[in-house]
Amino acid sequence: MTKKPARAEKSAPRTRIQREKREEILQAGLTVFAAEGFRGATLDRIAAEAGLSKPNLLYYYPSKEAIHETLLERLLATWLDPLRALDPAGDPVEEILAYVGRKLDMSRDFPRESRLFANEILRGAPRIEPVLKGDLKSLVDTKSKVIRDWIAAGRIAPVDPYHLIFSIWALTQHYADFDVQVRAVLDAADPYPGAEAFLDGLYRRLLSP
Repeated sequence: MTKKPARAEKSAPRTRIQREKREEILQAGLTVFAAEGFRGATLDRIAAEAGLSKPNLLYYYPSKEAIHETLLERLLATWLDPLRALDPAGDPVEEILAYVGRKLDMSRDFPRESRLFANEILRGAPRIEPVLKGDLKSLVDTKSKVIRDWIAAGRIAPVDPYHLIFSIWALTQHYADFDVQVRAVLDAADPYPGAEAFLDGLYRRLLSP
């Protein structure tokens, strides 16, 4: 069984106010970590973003590591869901296109979480390496076999399943991780409708047998 990151939170909060304060701190931490990375983030900066004093923040979380690990735990609980939903019984091209769409939706709806994940990977994944080598690898292996079976049955064009999945990660997460660059080139226009149409056409042409 894959080793999970150690739980960073204290015992569950006992009041609504405590729950709300914890959530405010986590949202502030997410903003700061996404913008500054782990090394650049400080408790002072997170406290200011949350509108709290540093001693008040430390009442809920003892360190920036605790906030960071809690955010990663929350992220990892849902990060693999789009790939899990790939259905072996579905139409192969439509299933893969739906996966592309789900990943693009995550980039649009959770850009800070995407940058948090990217920053952790760039640091060598010190807190999530067991998950990458365990749950993530196992899931990618399983879905790659599904894709190989579709190829063997002549239902999609021959492609390397692993590099297909890697390309989907790269082409969808780019819109979250490089949002400033994308919007600068597009004069701040919303990139997602165009991205959705482009990626649908790209992968449909690539995969159609």
